[in-house]
Amino acid sequence: MKSAPVVGFLSVSVMLLAIFQAVRQEVSLRSLKTRMAEGSLEVKRREEAIVQLKAKVEGLNKELPPFNTKKSELLRKKGDFSKSMGESDKNLETCKTEKTETEKKKSSQTEAIAKLKADHEEAKKKAQEEIQGLKQQILDRDKAICTFVNATNEEGRKLCGLAETPK
Repeated sequence: MKSAPVVGFLSVSVMLLAIFQAVRQEVSLRSLKTRMAEGSLEVKRREEAIVQLKAKVEGLNKELPPFNTKKSELLRKKGDFSKSMGESDKNLETCKTEKTETEKKKSSQTEAIAKLKADHEEAKKKAQEEIQGLKQQILDRDKAICTFVNATNEEGRKLCGLAETPK
């Protein structure tokens, strides 16, 4: 009869072990279910976020064509501006060369005018000297003639500037 308590103890031990194993599996199963539920909620939240981001991307893509047309228009304007800047630079260089040529002509003409003025002044001085010389010659002749003029003649006295003689 000694084996009955041992068999009873063994059967209770096996039963307790089976119950403990069943409880442990149940707890593990519940934690797995809870983690799975949380994981599915997280997946749903992330899917919703992805759907919202896709909607935003589609909205932005719908707003993008006007910006693309504006960009292409600005690029075209930039190209036109670059062309006009190139033409302006060419015109500026042309104007600078024309300006230097004009300044050279101006300086040469200014020098020519100054030379002409100097020549003119020199010729004017020579002419003045000649005129003075001729006037002096005329005065000398007049004086020489006045020596021969009849002092009694009224016209001769006037021309020679002689004082009137008493009659």
